[in-house]
Parts: sequence; structure tokens; C-alpha cells
Amino acid sequence: MNAPDFHPSNSTPARSELLQLMESLGSKAKVASAHMARAPAAIKNRALLSLAALLRQSAPALQAANQRDLERAGAAGLAGPLFDRLKLSPKDLETVALGCEQLAAMADVIGEIVGMKEQPSGIRVGQMRVPIGVFGMIYESRPNVTIEAASLAIKSGNACILRGGSEAIESNKALAALVQQALTEAGLPADAVQLVPTTDREAVGHLIAMPQYVDVIIPRGGKGLIERISAGAKVPVIKHLDGNCHVYVDDPCDMEMAVKIADNAKTQKYSPCNATEGLLVARGVAAEFLPKIGAIYAAKGVEMRCDEAAVQILRAQSAINSVAKIVPASEQDWYEEYLAPVISIRVVAGLDEAIAHINQYSSHHTDAILTRDHMHAQRFLREVDSASVIVNASTRFADGFEYGLGAEIGISTDKFHARGPVGIEGLTSLKYVVLGQGEVRG
Repeated sequence: MNAPDFHPSNSTPARSELLQLMESLGSKAKVASAHMARAPAAIKNRALLSLAALLRQSAPALQAANQRDLERAGAAGLAGPLFDRLKLSPKDLETVALGCEQLAAMADVIGEIVGMKEQPSGIRVGQMRVPIGVFGMIYESRPNVTIEAASLAIKSGNACILRGGSEAIESNKALAALVQQALTEAGLPADAVQLVPTTDREAVGHLIAMPQYVDVIIPRGGKGLIERISAGAKVPVIKHLDGNCHVYVDDPCDMEMAVKIADNAKTQKYSPCNATEGLLVARGVAAEFLPKIGAIYAAKGVEMRCDEAAVQILRAQSAINSVAKIVPASEQDWYEEYLAPVISIRVVAGLDEAIAHINQYSSHHTDAILTRDHMHAQRFLREVDSASVIVNASTRFADGFEYGLGAEIGISTDKFHARGPVGIEGLTSLKYVVLGQGEVRG
């Protein structure tokens, strides 16, 4: 599900001018990255605290810019989940401001040396954490990502080039201007964070094909966007394609807690990638649990796509059956990321079948078990092959801010380099450092 392109007047340069624009952004970012890599922690933290203050001071202007985007997107028929993600509420602004402050309070990992060990030859070998250099960020809707990406770039000593969705161009320009103001006030190069100023889709093609300037690309958006970026990129890509997350209600479980969590994981917000899309229920507790959660989903208008066992239990409850949409699930439903008030429900024999279902159908993003059995919890943690695995809490916690990372650049379902919410360390690399005292190899 991808955002349509909107093209405000005078926003689309000619092809040769577009290439020159992207080359200019790339070369400036490369120069700025060297300055950022050697910036002291105190200076980077000053920029982050300044940005937090500016976000709060500028909230009315930012919301006015966001309203212009919302009006244009509404007129163009932007799809529900993307329209929802486009909104920049006072709560969203406060969250990203707090994220900047949280990052400023965190220890600076750049230059940290780990694993230093003396070898038989006398040399000492370890690894130093260093910035990646320049990352390109491509994202749809979600103007808050502009601040999340920028703040993480500042803290991790990187430079970044941001290409937000054309539907959020006014919001992103306003936010990026504040970032550059904060950088300048702290004595850091404004070019450390640059926003692609055009809505021309061809800009993305140039950005993902500039290995001389860009070290990694991070797409954040719908599955179609990420597949296109991954197929066309000439630089490494950190990605996740979708968020088909699951909650498994185990036997035994704390029934009251399980109902509360299964409700929150699905209905607290429908559009995020960490919202639960599949509910698995152990046969031993299904007869008690399903009517309870079914009544809540029915009251909130959630459509339930169920296997035969779940259909029978739910339809037997007249109070639920009279108001709820309970339909048989298709095979495809087990794979779906709905981003809507729809959930798939399946009754499973127990833990083994739940783990097998998740590993087959999930997108390896975030999956949770609700249980009172410690050994079941430990097996679930070890055997479920997902970037985040949770015991007795909502999948909605799978988020960089909630994990204490300050912010996140995205959630990676890759297994190499970065996995799960990508924070500061995900934007760094390790290089070997060797300390000697005149040793030579014999």
C-alpha cells in the first residue's frame, strides 16, 4: 500500500537538474559526515536539546504545515492507514521532542573500544564503534520520521539525506528547517541533515544509486516501496517488508491479563507495523478466552477472520454473533498485515503448533506469548524467529522509543547488521583496532 505521488507546482526539476541536485546533496552530506564523525558528544547533545526546544516552540507552525498536507492528501484520496500516519498531533511532536532529550541523555558510543584482548604475539586487538557515514532515508507519510532520523543521525555522528513522501512535503520541510537551525546553533554543519526538496519520484532512483556518497539506504513504508528500493539499490539496504505480528494466548495464562493485552495489541492503534494482526489461542483456554476478547473486538468493530474452531466458539455466543463480523479465514489471511480493524484468529493445540504457525506465516517482526508457564516462555523466546519476541506484554511496545533507544530509524527484519528497532548502534559499524609496542610478525 503506497502513497500516491502529489506534485505541488514548481516542485519537479528537469532530469539533468535533478541529477545535479542529488549529486549536490550527496557531496555535501559526505563532507558533513566527516565533521559529524569527530564532533564531541557535548556538541551533538547541545544540538539535540536545541531541537527539542524548537519543536515545542514551533508546534503551531508545524501543525499548520501539516494541515496543508492533510488537506491536499484528503483531496487526492490518500488511503486510510497512510492518511492516519500523515497526521502530526501535539502528542507526536512531544514524543519526538522527548526522543531528542532521551538521546541527549544517553552515553555516546562513538569511539568506544570493546573486546580488547592481548594476543600471543603481544599485540592487543579490539573493535571501535564508528559512524556508518551517510545514510539515505526514504519514507512514506509519518513526518515524525524526519525528526527520528535526524536526531539519530546527530547522536550517532552520521550525516543523512531524507526523502519523505510527497504527501508530507510541507510538514517535512518545516521540520527539516528546525533541524538545520539546531545544528547551526550548536556549531555543526547544517548539511549533516538534508531533505530532498522535490517530490519527483526520480530523485529516489538517484539517491539509491550513489555509492560514492551514500553508505546505506533505509526505506520505511509499505511493502511495495521497500521491494522497489531493495530491487533497484546499488548500496546496502536495511529493511522490513511488513509487520504481520502475532499474540499467542497459552495454556496456562492469566486470563484477565491476556484479554487486556490482546485488546491493546490490536486496537490501541490499527496502522502501526507493530499492531497485532494474528491471534493464536491454545485449545485448553479457547472456550473461556475467545468469548471475552470477541466481545471486546465486536464492540470496537473489529472483523474476526477465524479458523473453524474459533468460528464455532464465537458464533455460539449470541451476544457477540449478533453484532460482530465473524467470517472463515482463508489461507492468505494468516499472512496478512491488515493495518485495519481486522484480525485473524486460530485455535492451536498448544505451544508447538503456535511456534510453527508464527515461523511459517509471520513477517518475523514482533510476536508475543501470554503465559504463566516459565518453560513455555523460554521456549517461545528461543524458537520464534522474529526481530522482537515478547513475554506477557503488548506487541505495540516494539518501538525504539519504548525500548529506550531514544528514537528509531526503522524496524529491521533482516538478520545481518541490524535487527529489530534500529537506534544509535544500528547506525554504526565496528572496525578493528590494534595496539602494539614494536611487535613484528615472524
